[in-house]
Amino acid sequence: MQPENPRLAPAPAWDATSTAAPAPTAAAPSADERPPGRQRGWLGWLLAALVIGGLVWAKYQYFPGTAGKEGPGKGGAGKGAGGPGSAGGKGAGQRQPVQVYVVAATNLADEVAATGSVLPEESVVIKSEVSGKITSLNLREGRAVRQGELLFSINADEAQAAIRKQELNIGLYRDQEKRQRTLLAKEYISAQEYEQANNQLQTAQAELQALRAALAKAYVRAPFTGVLGLSTATVGTYVSPGTEITTLSRVRPVKIDFAVPGRFAANVRVGDVVGVVDEATSKTYAAKVYAIDPQIDPVSRTQPVRARYANTRNELRPGAFVRVNLKLGEATAALQVPTESVVPEASGYSVYTVKGGKMVPKKVKIGVRSDQLIQITDGLALGDSIIRTGILQVKPGDAVTAIN
Repeated sequence: MQPENPRLAPAPAWDATSTAAPAPTAAAPSADERPPGRQRGWLGWLLAALVIGGLVWAKYQYFPGTAGKEGPGKGGAGKGAGGPGSAGGKGAGQRQPVQVYVVAATNLADEVAATGSVLPEESVVIKSEVSGKITSLNLREGRAVRQGELLFSINADEAQAAIRKQELNIGLYRDQEKRQRTLLAKEYISAQEYEQANNQLQTAQAELQALRAALAKAYVRAPFTGVLGLSTATVGTYVSPGTEITTLSRVRPVKIDFAVPGRFAANVRVGDVVGVVDEATSKTYAAKVYAIDPQIDPVSRTQPVRARYANTRNELRPGAFVRVNLKLGEATAALQVPTESVVPEASGYSVYTVKGGKMVPKKVKIGVRSDQLIQITDGLALGDSIIRTGILQVKPGDAVTAIN
């Protein structure tokens, strides 16, 4: 019997002598004859496999620490930042190194530092009081002048003519008053007629005084001895009342205006010597307090104070900015700490101390402070070690290593 499996059936034989066209065979298509869609599918899968393989290789090559996070129970053995065995975390025996400052008794000058301004002893703006052209100008800009020295004059021809006219009228009124007095003595006129003549004379004399006062305004003189400022006026310039011509200042001596906090107002006395530091030259000059305002400024809560410095060599110029140091006393056993070791808080101030190898915060009260040191009035004792650096890296209870 022949097998029924068609796969084992023999190929049919064809008659070679037959003229009919042979039946087409079901041969497998070649690679060149395959559909283009199937070729693109295999190429896509190949590229995807290559990309995935590259990502896996890069992960294990450059990010080996993340492998410990995969799966439970492996975080402690990995190198991640969250594991206790990580390089970034603090081990149980690690201590934070910090610099400390040992509190000791020091001498402290109780001083109040304030900012101040230099003012001239006297200062005035020279202005014109009348209208007219400047006929003479004797200003020497930046030079010293004496009291009463003529600075400039304004055309006063009209004022002088009015004065001359009034002087002639007064002469006439005086003669009339003299005749009326003689007639009154002989009772030829009434007392009222004489009083009218006398009043006319006195009125003319008063008008003459007013004219002379107006004429004096045309000649501007220095009100006190001082130094002139700059000026833009020239001969021929027309000025009107209120026109500024120049300034006059007395700079020997000078005044120092400053203010101290209200809590120190009771410690300031007239006659106290203050140190004035010029910001331009950093030199210190000794000035003496001569006036204290009776009221504390309600806005700034400070006490205005004024001192005087001789300024014989023009060391301080009016308008300069200065620093004023006022001594209130001196302490011989004051506790001072570096400024950077005091931490301001909402309820006051704190310092971080080192006790038993651990950081312990302490509340303190401060007193006089300077750029580098702050006085501690309460909260610390002699020999206490306070953290000076690394404050932001520690918290209460952290183990620290003190470095003096």
